[in-house]
Amino acid sequence: MEYSFKSCFNCVTYWSTREEFLQDENIKLVGYQVHFEELTSAIFLFNHSCGSTLGLPVSRLTDLYQGQIFSGRANGTEECPGYCLYRSNLKSCPVQCECSYVQEIIQIINGLPKL
Repeated sequence: MEYSFKSCFNCVTYWSTREEFLQDENIKLVGYQVHFEELTSAIFLFNHSCGSTLGLPVSRLTDLYQGQIFSGRANGTEECPGYCLYRSNLKSCPVQCECSYVQEIIQIINGLPKL
């Protein structure tokens, strides 16, 4: 069997590379499930045009972000807008928090051209 980056078990579509998956016009980033203890274990949620929702661990996309990753978490503080707490909130986070780089990855994914 040939290696694929991601597959949809509902319609048996395969994407051989990350770029092919992220730039597919039939794929839309719709959410993010935070995992505070292990940020790279958090999950990005994508809807596929067949009706499936596909999960992809943050660890598979972390290298898309080349900026600073802050230490220390701001969630639960007054300065935290709580974006990462709401699955469908995909806004860029303005706070210097260890979680904010994930919100930046979301912006990178949403900025990629669809083919």
